[in-house]
Amino acid sequence: MTDNTPTPEEPQDDALAQAESILNEAGKEVPEGTFLDEDHDGVDDLTADETGADDALDAAYQKAAEHLADLQRLQAEYVNYRKRVDRDRELIAVNATAKAVEALIPVLDDIAAARDHGDLAEGPFAAIAEKLEGALGRLGWSSYGTAGDEFDPQLHEALMSQPSTEVAEPTVQHVAQPGHKVGERVLRPARVIVAQPE
Repeated sequence: MTDNTPTPEEPQDDALAQAESILNEAGKEVPEGTFLDEDHDGVDDLTADETGADDALDAAYQKAAEHLADLQRLQAEYVNYRKRVDRDRELIAVNATAKAVEALIPVLDDIAAARDHGDLAEGPFAAIAEKLEGALGRLGWSSYGTAGDEFDPQLHEALMSQPSTEVAEPTVQHVAQPGHKVGERVLRPARVIVAQPE
C-alpha cells in the first residue's frame, strides 16, 4: 500500500501549482500578426469569434431596446388609464353631489327667503339652516348672486331689465332667487332683475 502523503523533501504537485501553470500558459500573448487558422478555412479564427460575439451583442442590445420600448409604452398606457379613472371618479362624485343639491334647491330657496324676511335671525331653525348649508358647503356647494354684481348671462337669468342712469354696464339690481353651484358647475342660475345703462 502506497502512501500519497507528500514528505517535506518531495516537490508538491498539488492543485495550486497546476492552476498557476495553466494561468502562466494562458497569459502568454499571441504575437501580433500571428494568423490562427486552426480549421484551415482561410479565416482567422480569432476574428471570426470576435465578429460572432459582436453580432450576438448587437442582437442582445436590439432585443433589450425593443423590450424597453414595450415597457415604456405599457407604462404610458397605465399612467393614462390611472388619470382617466381618477377623472371619472371625480366626475361621478361631482354628479352625485349635484343631484343631491338639485333636490334640495327648493329647501335652500325657502331658507334664503326666510333669512331675507328676518325669520331666521335666531332659534333652532336658524341653527338647522346653518348646519345644512355648512354640510353642503363642505361638499362644494355655494350660493351666489347679490345686487350690484355685473350681469353675466352664464351665471344669471334675467327676469326683467330696466334702464338706469346709475350704471355703466348691465348690473344686477335685485336678486329674486340666488344661484346655486357645485364647484364651478352652475346648477341653477341666479334669477335677477337687471339694470341696463341708458
